[in-house]
Amino acid sequence: MVDPIPLHGTSLHDGVAARLRNLVFERELAPGSFIDELTLAASWQISRTPLREALKVLAAEGLVELVPRRGARVIELTDDDAEQLFPVMAMLEGRCALEATQRATADDLAQLQRLHDRLERHAATRDVDGYYRVNHEFHSLVQALAANRWLGRATGDLRRFMRLWRGRQLKLPGRIDASINEHRGLLDAIVQRDAPRAERAMQDHLMAQLAALKALQRAEALRRHG
Repeated sequence: MVDPIPLHGTSLHDGVAARLRNLVFERELAPGSFIDELTLAASWQISRTPLREALKVLAAEGLVELVPRRGARVIELTDDDAEQLFPVMAMLEGRCALEATQRATADDLAQLQRLHDRLERHAATRDVDGYYRVNHEFHSLVQALAANRWLGRATGDLRRFMRLWRGRQLKLPGRIDASINEHRGLLDAIVQRDAPRAERAMQDHLMAQLAALKALQRAEALRRHG
């Protein structure tokens, strides 16, 4: 569990929304589950009013759905969602990599290298959770370095949904090794200022994630059905 997001220093319902988002992304609020408003309000020592306002924010973002007379339910993404979302993210993040390669300063490249070095350490120890978190930081930094507010807005909006899978594909045997190798190629393309190669590498990386997720789901289905 990550450190809780404080409810002070910002508007109360914004702080509550941030904490709820965190619980959804960390799967502490399970996909498809209804959110127990009474328990959360008591645990966080707040009234249900800011909690309900925060749930409306998450509903507008598409992370929960409001069910009449039953409350708020965390959305659950389907196989079809994965098939449709990953190719779109591949296009968007590929463009982020291209523009980041064109704009990155030497300091930016050093920052990417530091994140990559952390990825290497997590990959070497098979630390899936650590790898997932730093991987998110790396992709977010590439998006920021692209410095394209429209691209950033579209990518950021959809990345929220990508986070609902929480890097599940990394649990596929061999996937973390394949992922770090893909990152090596991506970073090399960025450092070498080869923007088209960086774009292709990022696109291939996202599509490899989809393939790994599907393979993991098939393996889990086989185990369930003997």
